[in-house]
Amino acid sequence: MKIILEAPFMVEAIRTLTNLYRLGWDERNGGNLSYLLYDEDIKDYLDTDKVIRTIPMSFDASEIVGKVFLVTGTGKYFKNVQYDPERNLGIVRIAEDGKTCELLWGYSDGGKFTSELPAHLMSHMVRLKADPEHRVVMHTHPTNTIAMSLIHPASEREFTRSLWKMQTESIVVFPEGVAVLPWMVCGTNEIGEHTAKKLENTRLCVWTTHGIYGTGKDLDEAFGLIETVEKAAELYMLTRGAERVNEIKDDELRDLAAVFGLNYRTDYLD
Repeated sequence: MKIILEAPFMVEAIRTLTNLYRLGWDERNGGNLSYLLYDEDIKDYLDTDKVIRTIPMSFDASEIVGKVFLVTGTGKYFKNVQYDPERNLGIVRIAEDGKTCELLWGYSDGGKFTSELPAHLMSHMVRLKADPEHRVVMHTHPTNTIAMSLIHPASEREFTRSLWKMQTESIVVFPEGVAVLPWMVCGTNEIGEHTAKKLENTRLCVWTTHGIYGTGKDLDEAFGLIETVEKAAELYMLTRGAERVNEIKDDELRDLAAVFGLNYRTDYLD
């Protein structure tokens, strides 16, 4: 077997998690990541017949039995991942009963997956139906996105419009808009169910006063979506209370959509 820490998926995941901490989006043990892995990703690096231990879940994931995920650990700090990946990350497989995870690698200190794994798995199931190439669920706490959620109406239409109008890239990067979830207790199946419902029609869901869920075909897409929302939210916060004399107009957003061939939320424009 090759060294698993040199596997491309592992190298990129560690880089991404380290960068999320560097950006200040994942303080302390905030944030979590799950990454769907295929046989070709792990076959040279991991003996999938060797189960280290089993970990029960408070959720029935029978729909995705046998699927394997790289998942951040509960209570772990993103800043420590680069120094001790095997302690802070784990690779788990959904067992035949759908309610148990088989640990194939990681959580070397006896730990377990993030408490939000059920929310992640619900989101994976929904996004795989919308996009068979989907692989990543990323939850993080971008500063300006949270700040914007504190002062902006929670209307998904209005929240999306505000982000689209801040910069040219917004409608191009997330033409389907962003979902907005009112405050809920985190780490519960309930918030996972509501988030998954929101993600049926978008790749992004803002958790009011908490953070954001971003999804994608790979780590770059999920990170890039969140990064673009955060830049737009920063511009919104920097210019709030000022007269935005050059804010992008609805007709200009339509022009952008036409040039880029975007399948956007037409009902979000006046």
